[in-house]
Amino acid sequence: MDIRDYLDGDQVDLHGFQDHLDSLDDEARVGAVRSLGPAQQALLFEAAADAALTDTAHLVPAGTPAWQAVVHAGRNSLPLLSRFEKRFFRTELGEVFGYNRHVLRPLVGPGYFGVARTERGFLVIDYARLPARAPRGWPAVRANSARLGRFVYHRTTDTLRAVGAHVTVGRASRDGRALDAWFVLCRRTPDA
Repeated sequence: MDIRDYLDGDQVDLHGFQDHLDSLDDEARVGAVRSLGPAQQALLFEAAADAALTDTAHLVPAGTPAWQAVVHAGRNSLPLLSRFEKRFFRTELGEVFGYNRHVLRPLVGPGYFGVARTERGFLVIDYARLPARAPRGWPAVRANSARLGRFVYHRTTDTLRAVGAHVTVGRASRDGRALDAWFVLCRRTPDA
């Protein structure tokens, strides 16, 4: 069965979708997630409304050493350049940060972010919250208001929802207003 068959119009089989993804190996799971188009991403986000992310271990698994990269392969709903990665790390204090890796990074910057908790206890990606420094070998941290990054990351947050053990679906907001911009992430298994 194709992963998109679980997202057929208004009929979403969220449990079947999750079980199918969880049964795949790393490369097949990434391929399945990256096959989801904009309408499917939006549908999945709405179907996962009760799955707000509350545990940073979904992004950086427990036991991952501080400053070690955890790569999430992604696809967004933009018409061009839709494939990207979000790379996360945890500090010694347990804070989680990351950046966006994509082909336009030289123009818009790395889009560093911090993972923050809302008043309701849900996790969001907050592009106003930056790490004091980056892990060795990563791009330099710079404000998201700099250069063309201000049109992409400045004043932006991403709402996150868990979809299975490795997959997250999200929606971007700017200044508190939801945008028609969704994405799916698939946490890669280390050394995969």
